[in-house]
Amino acid sequence: MNNNKENNNEKSCASTSINWFPGHMAKTRRQIEEDLKLVDIVVEMLDARIPIASQNPDLKQIMEKNPNGKKKIVVLNKSDIADEKETKRWLEYFQQKNIIAISTDSNSGKGINECIRKIEKEMEEELAKSAQKGRIGRKIKVMIVGIPNVGKSSFINRIAKKNSAEVGNKPGVTKRKQWIRINETVELLDTPGVLWPKFESQEVALNLSYTGTIKDDILDKVEVAYQLLRYLLYNYKTNVINRYNFSEQEIDEILNRDEEENINIYEIMQKIGRKRGAIRAGGEVDDEKNARLILDDFRNCKLGKITLEKV
Repeated sequence: MNNNKENNNEKSCASTSINWFPGHMAKTRRQIEEDLKLVDIVVEMLDARIPIASQNPDLKQIMEKNPNGKKKIVVLNKSDIADEKETKRWLEYFQQKNIIAISTDSNSGKGINECIRKIEKEMEEELAKSAQKGRIGRKIKVMIVGIPNVGKSSFINRIAKKNSAEVGNKPGVTKRKQWIRINETVELLDTPGVLWPKFESQEVALNLSYTGTIKDDILDKVEVAYQLLRYLLYNYKTNVINRYNFSEQEIDEILNRDEEENINIYEIMQKIGRKRGAIRAGGEVDDEKNARLILDDFRNCKLGKITLEKV
């Protein structure tokens, strides 16, 4: 999408091979392998808007290497800003794969108690066996894992009913592991968010960029905003129309013009910039400012409840 862009050297999502594996993440991966020996259940937190892109494929390998095997529960967090119909389909998807899945909203606390109940139910048999052997009052050890910016800290604060975990909007706020007492039965081990070394798929990289998991300086923001707008126009056109005060006829006329797709979508992007006042001196649209506005609108749910990956 390099049409009308002044700097031809700007990075393009389509051609950028993304490698992001800071030293602390490599250390965290090794720590997770060690800590897995200490717990009974792994709770993997995913972003309900991107349930596949927010999975860490390393986790599956790590769990398979553990000789004793571990129970696993999937939590689809941020369900409050995801498409409800799609979240329901994703829950069914995981259930069909015999994976316990729960949708949660850490801001309101929705789904938190259900998560605790699922953890306790999964361990009922194990606790009964321990009691028969005289181990009364054994705690359920739970490890929570997830990529940066998936909402782990907010989730933990909700589930623990206190500000036990460090919370922040920037990816990678949690830097150290900590045990947190949830109730008389459950203790939870928090771990720092960790990404995997390389994103083989452009789609995965883009989805992580849209949601702010990949920092905005890793990829070209204009390209990312363009690709997001393209997805929205084909999947959530009404949301775009309502947010930016377009008519459906106006959008359809541009999309159906006999021009290359990127030119048509870029024109809509330009119109958004003018509507939002993202104008530089001379009257031209400031692509960088416009891109930030579009991405912020998505991340702050001003474009409505949207899911980027569908079953």
